[in-house]
Amino acid sequence: MTTPNSPSPSGSLVLDAEALYRELLRGVRSMVNPGSTQLAGIASGGAWLAERLQKDLGLAGAPGVLSSVMHRDDFAQRGLAAGAQTALPFDVNGADIIVLDDVLYTGRTIRAVLNELFDYGRPASVRLAVLVDRGGRELPVHAEFAAARVALPATQSLALARDAQGGFQFQVHQAREA
Repeated sequence: MTTPNSPSPSGSLVLDAEALYRELLRGVRSMVNPGSTQLAGIASGGAWLAERLQKDLGLAGAPGVLSSVMHRDDFAQRGLAAGAQTALPFDVNGADIIVLDDVLYTGRTIRAVLNELFDYGRPASVRLAVLVDRGGRELPVHAEFAAARVALPATQSLALARDAQGGFQFQVHQAREA
């Protein structure tokens, strides 16, 4: 049986995204204040997590989706991506919000989505839960809950993928040479 993060026979890292999701579910369940907590996932992996958690936790309504596009500090290089737009189907003012993401790395995406979130109002509290914290922080951002902590070289990226049935798996990519 594969553990949530173990080396494969080839020596590369293997992450069991479904096992990590079950751990995230356990952690987020302990963070939820029934009747007052709202979930908001960062597009796209975090939004997938929020959608599934909303259902698995039996929370009413729909989760929010946060886009980092308009507040990126590298907007000039990346441009306007064709990703999801922010949609918050709840009142942000005074809300207890758990922001969800698949992979926490430098902290820059979190900074951007916090700016986006505050464009919609002033929450009572904002907490961060992630599937994987890979270290490498450039900003003072910390997840209140991380299902796993792994170290990857800066030359690799880790992305959550979802199959047609809604199951999760991770993909590790080598960065292209410049």
